Amino acid sequence: MVRTPLTDEQRDRGKALGQILRAARGPRPAAAVAHEAGISLDTLRKIERGAIAVPAFFTVASLARVLDLDLTTLATTLADFERTTPDAAAS
Repeated sequence: MVRTPLTDEQRDRGKALGQILRAARGPRPAAAVAHEAGISLDTLRKIERGAIAVPAFFTVASLARVLDLDLTTLATTLADFERTTPDAAAS
């Protein structure tokens, strides 16, 4: 099965998600957060830097639980990000 290439908007949203999660993690060690969320440290690092632009829902939900983030607020924040990007304003 061939995976459809990501759009620039999806990549930008993935980077924004990573920044939000990194900020929510704060000074907590990435390894501890990854362990508590049940994901690998490598996966967490890739999500935080935007290399995994579209992580699985349950991965995001697990990270949100560990980082005490509300999923609705997280989704709203990402939707707001999409509306404020220069490319989104042009379309």
